[in-house]
Amino acid sequence: MDGLRQRLERLLEQRNLATEVLGTIEARTGVEKCYLAAGAVALLSLYLLFGYGASLLCNLVGFVYPAYASIKAIESPSKEDDTVWLTYWVVYGLFGLAEFFSDLLLFWCPFYYAGKCAFLLYCMTPGPWNGAHALYRRVVRPLFLKHHEAVDRVVRELSGRALDAAAGLARDAKTNMTPVQKVQ
Repeated sequence: MDGLRQRLERLLEQRNLATEVLGTIEARTGVEKCYLAAGAVALLSLYLLFGYGASLLCNLVGFVYPAYASIKAIESPSKEDDTVWLTYWVVYGLFGLAEFFSDLLLFWCPFYYAGKCAFLLYCMTPGPWNGAHALYRRVVRPLFLKHHEAVDRVVRELSGRALDAAAGLARDAKTNMTPVQKVQ
């Protein structure tokens, strides 16, 4: 338990939006940041387990902070933070796609949204515990390397067909115009 507390304290020492808000609350109330963070996590967990709108709250947790951090990463001169958040969004997108197809079954699982929120928090955890990086390295990257040439070929073929179809529609529209429409 001491190891978990030490990790939490190290996490709370980093400078980001959450720690700044916790610092402001700590200054006003006198309650330590680690207790405020633990209380916030407890309230969030209880709400995800029993509250109405847990889906919205879970999606906000998985989107709001990562979007904010992504914008900060784009604006920073470092490209390392860009890679961290691009990796998160790739995993988030694949998770959303998988969730779309399994939502009818998963929705009925008790504590689904608490588990989903924990997964998203794991994916955005900074440092060596970053779940998005681990999933990308172990699952996404090997699949990408194995299939990217075939996917590129299909995309090229579909792009060519789409351009041909658009050109054909434009040609047909131009030939079917009346003389009055052509003048305007």
